[in-house]
Amino acid sequence: MEDIRSRQVIIAGAGIAGLTAALAFAGRGYPVKLIEQAQHLEAAGAGIQLSPNATRILGKLGVLDRLLPAALRPEAVVLKDAGTLRGLARVPLGQAAEARWQAPYLVAHRADLQAALLAQMAERPEIELITGARVTGIVKDAQYVAVTAEVDGREIEARGKLLVGADGVWSAVRAQLAGEDFVKSRFSGELAWRVTIAAESAAGEAFVAIGAADCVTTFLHPGFHMVAYPVSKGRAFNLAAFTKGERMAEGWSGHADPAILTAALRGTAPGLTKLVALAGPWTAFPIHTVEQKRWTSPQGIALIGDAAHAMTPFAAQGAAMAIEDAITLADAIADFPGDLPRSFQIWENLRRPRVAKAARRGAVNRLAWHAAGPVAIARNLFLAMRSPDKLAADLDWLYGWRADTRQSRSST
Repeated sequence: MEDIRSRQVIIAGAGIAGLTAALAFAGRGYPVKLIEQAQHLEAAGAGIQLSPNATRILGKLGVLDRLLPAALRPEAVVLKDAGTLRGLARVPLGQAAEARWQAPYLVAHRADLQAALLAQMAERPEIELITGARVTGIVKDAQYVAVTAEVDGREIEARGKLLVGADGVWSAVRAQLAGEDFVKSRFSGELAWRVTIAAESAAGEAFVAIGAADCVTTFLHPGFHMVAYPVSKGRAFNLAAFTKGERMAEGWSGHADPAILTAALRGTAPGLTKLVALAGPWTAFPIHTVEQKRWTSPQGIALIGDAAHAMTPFAAQGAAMAIEDAITLADAIADFPGDLPRSFQIWENLRRPRVAKAARRGAVNRLAWHAAGPVAIARNLFLAMRSPDKLAADLDWLYGWRADTRQSRSST
């Protein structure tokens, strides 16, 4: 009889990356042990944008139908000048997105996505979820990778074919991999200021007065931008503002001087200033990045999502890249079940160029959206010359992507 450990996949981290990976591997017949440090799963952050490249995969995994009742299809991405509130560009979404990319563009609360992933996972007996488990050691022997974790003061061990580090920016798995190829996260110098406001509130009314309640609205200003969109079926709006800032204590959120946000708003329209004031208090999130030389290890370990390549959120692709990582890694392992090195090579050859391109898109967006003076004028002229259809076409490479590990085999 086959030893289950020869096929078992151990996943550290039950966020979006880890839950998606668990479903992807279970769908290919692998038993999965999912280890999560938190005692209770709670969705960090607030709203999330899910572009068609992500929702297409969620559909394949059976998650999309569970998410749709709680999500919204925004009609467009709208760019506005924060100083004048003049419209600069409009990228059509809604039915246009589904017609163009054969999958919906959604906005939702992170908790709703997590609930949909967990509900689908509950239908998969191949997956065992262990919460309150902190990874304390990783050892590779001749056959298996062994992971030790502390649970309620006692130590447990899991052995398997593969360990997937899906444990985020401050990955415990990455921290235990020795060598210069495995690095710590780095503060980007940017802060994300987040808040969720009720639609039927003074702040909600202030947003509707200057934005579009059924769209993703982005306000652009020198050194600052703010994104706003509906969540919870339109009962609330998620707001995220981005500024320069000082490094905070390591963690997802913390206290930052509100004067930073106030200063960034100088020169913006009174309606936007009013919205920001009414929406508070805001929570500041330091934006960290991770730039790994390698995402895999001969020890039988692969890093996915933020653990491998945390990027700035300016292309709204962090979750999408993690979801893509998860399904393509499962495909690569299943295609060559007896050859981990080959699977790893195929997977990295496929993923690295795409993730790098998505990160570059975010960097370009940040420069364009925070531009001042002649650069901002040139940006506005460029956007004015691009039709909505051409702006959508610029995103075909990103939103129209389909997972296929076979694309990279010719280079191995």
